[in-house]
Amino acid sequence: MTTYGFHCSHEEIGPRALLDWAKKAEQAGFTAAMCSDHLAPWSHRQGESGFAWSWLGSALEGTDMSFGVVNAPGQRYHPVIIAQAIATLGQLYPGRFWAALGSGEAMNEHITGERWPSKPERNERLLECVTIIRALLNGEEVSHRGHVTVDRARVYSLPEVQPLLVGAAVTKETAGWVASWADGLATIAQPEEKLRQVIGAYRDAGGTGDVTVQTHLSVASTREAALAEAYDQWASNIFNPPLCWDLETPEAFDEASRYVEPKDVEGSVFITAEAAPLLEHIAVLERCGADRVYLHNVGTEHDFFLEMMSNDVFPQLSMEARA
Repeated sequence: MTTYGFHCSHEEIGPRALLDWAKKAEQAGFTAAMCSDHLAPWSHRQGESGFAWSWLGSALEGTDMSFGVVNAPGQRYHPVIIAQAIATLGQLYPGRFWAALGSGEAMNEHITGERWPSKPERNERLLECVTIIRALLNGEEVSHRGHVTVDRARVYSLPEVQPLLVGAAVTKETAGWVASWADGLATIAQPEEKLRQVIGAYRDAGGTGDVTVQTHLSVASTREAALAEAYDQWASNIFNPPLCWDLETPEAFDEASRYVEPKDVEGSVFITAEAAPLLEHIAVLERCGADRVYLHNVGTEHDFFLEMMSNDVFPQLSMEARA
């Protein structure tokens, strides 16, 4: 049975308000949520970027939902610190926390002043970090020298239930690679054929864990209002790799999106004012192989979206599940 989650966007909403929205999402019928661990927003218009790890403690304590976080160990974060953070949340909330680990984006990582590595180097570094994190979660003492250095590290407060370490991937090449080490795949909604290729690459390479698909939406009372909100909040997020990996600041993303028009955003954000198209959009993601669908309403106000989910979407999904 598919899990439906609410994406909590730290880049658009301050931590206090975002926690309130997470609680409202649970009341609307969501059983799961996730967020991304960013230092900077994608645009100055968004203007927020709370610290995900602090916030997750409050969110897990304040709801009964499961939570995941997308994180990039290796440059801004030492993998031992991430292992300790994962272990603590895993011990506090058994079975309710998971982490998707990826190779990162320059906009968050450049702050260290270190060279931004090529994608192959970043993947090598990520695999080292995953190996280190898994060993630490198993209670081992770790020393390592490679892309990262670890000297006799051990995590003492360990979880009884190991949190899943999921691989974050956008391309089919990366999806096939993460199948070799990850407990699942986390990716984003793309045109149907491309998404099938990404998920297929993961499955063909032996990946057996759940596939999580995050989809960007803009839901409002009219289609015009939904498109306007998507354009305001997400015009700087429509760029494909490697551009979105390599730009370093919100100013750079704002400059890159200067000539983006509202119609351009429709290729990256699903726009709707009605439940039926949203239900079909979710069905397409499920047919592509999604086991978990996380809905990111890209606006900053979610009352209309949550009301639609509660009254028109979740009841229909429940009926379909029972059929």
